[in-house]
Amino acid sequence: MVSQTPDLKRIALWFVIIVLGILVFLLIRPVFLSIVGGLLLAYIFFPAYKRLTSFIKNRSLAAFTIAILIVLIIIIPLWFLVPLMLQQVFNVFSSTQSFNVGGIVSSIFPTASAQFVAQMAVAIGGFIGKITTYALEYLNGIFLDIPILSLQLVIVAFVFYYGLKDHENLSKFVSDLSPFNKANEKIIVQQFQSVTDSVLYGQVIVGFVQGGLAGLGFLIFGVDNVLLLTTLAVFLSILPVLGPFLIWIPVSIFFFASGQVSTGIAYIIYNLVIVTTVDNILRTYLVSRKTNISPAVILVAMIGGALIFGILGIFLGPLIVAYFIMFLKAYKDKSLHSLIIESE
Repeated sequence: MVSQTPDLKRIALWFVIIVLGILVFLLIRPVFLSIVGGLLLAYIFFPAYKRLTSFIKNRSLAAFTIAILIVLIIIIPLWFLVPLMLQQVFNVFSSTQSFNVGGIVSSIFPTASAQFVAQMAVAIGGFIGKITTYALEYLNGIFLDIPILSLQLVIVAFVFYYGLKDHENLSKFVSDLSPFNKANEKIIVQQFQSVTDSVLYGQVIVGFVQGGLAGLGFLIFGVDNVLLLTTLAVFLSILPVLGPFLIWIPVSIFFFASGQVSTGIAYIIYNLVIVTTVDNILRTYLVSRKTNISPAVILVAMIGGALIFGILGIFLGPLIVAYFIMFLKAYKDKSLHSLIIESE
């Protein structure tokens, strides 16, 4: 009976740990994505923080300065741009009600039958109407959820601040909990950093740059609803395989269909020379030197992540899949067991 007492205590201890773990999970589940978002921002802006600490020796003040700047960069554009975005989406929705889609289809396919033109006009008009309706509902939802979004943003800011300020303690804590042996831990950390950099810098940052250049083209050539089209271009630029060409090609067709041939040619040249070239150079440089994950895998992971986690899933999906593939490769190379077992 006495010999069973330690076993019972051990079982009770594990029961308490599991119950507490479940309770902690339930507590952080509503704000889990905010925590992850704050950590991702801390990872992205950590180089800027390190550079700032060379001027501001106080780490708390340096982290606070970076956190305030990032919060302002997020809040100020949202405060001014979301109402403008809502207005532009409403303008697109209104214009689609009287837009001559059939005339555009006829100009593109001059030899098409009247039935084909009518069917294409109905399909395109319905598609545009559904997209604009969804966008209006989504933007209205943002206004209704402002209190919740504000709370989430506060959590992101706090996690971001302490992620920068206490990065050494956080790294040590994760290292102490790591199941990997110390001989291979540095190699694994480097692989994780390569995968993370590939997704965050190679896909997301380059996507913002490419989408921004596409938006500059909208502004230069006098395209209406620049903010809405730029937002779509940025989103499509982040996704691999897809890109802002899904926006600027229809815009080019519109230029030609409306008789602005010279403008359409100049607009195509701008996108081919500036937007596409910058994408090919930056994305190839950053992704190829970091990891060799297929763009198709990243695309599927981004879409799946967005469906499960929302906008943040665009970043989390590829990271989760990339980490999983990394362990699969270790299993294939029969080195998975050696990652955990300490070498003699």
